[in-house]
Amino acid sequence: MYADRTVLCGANSYKQKYYFNEDFSTLPQQVKDELKIMCVLFTEDVGGVLTLWYDEEGSLEFTVEAQEADGRFDEIGSGLKIKQIQQEKRELLEALELYYKVFFLNEDV
Repeated sequence: MYADRTVLCGANSYKQKYYFNEDFSTLPQQVKDELKIMCVLFTEDVGGVLTLWYDEEGSLEFTVEAQEADGRFDEIGSGLKIKQIQQEKRELLEALELYYKVFFLNEDV
């Protein structure tokens, strides 16, 4: 199911953990820090598990999952929060897509 995905990072409100894919260790520390803050704040706000991943074309996607018994998870708030992040962090997200396309997909841009 996830063979065509490359995970960049994610946060899990249930385990209170953050994950960063070390394949992206060459990203500047400031970018890594911003991703961590963004993911952790998201899961603290709406709950669940947030994953940022690249599809086969290099587009950065957001996936949110929640346990069925999680009464704290806000599905509507989750969608709204993702749209807010995509607007507020547009430059960062576009730069991350460009980075992936150049260094991982070897595209000539």
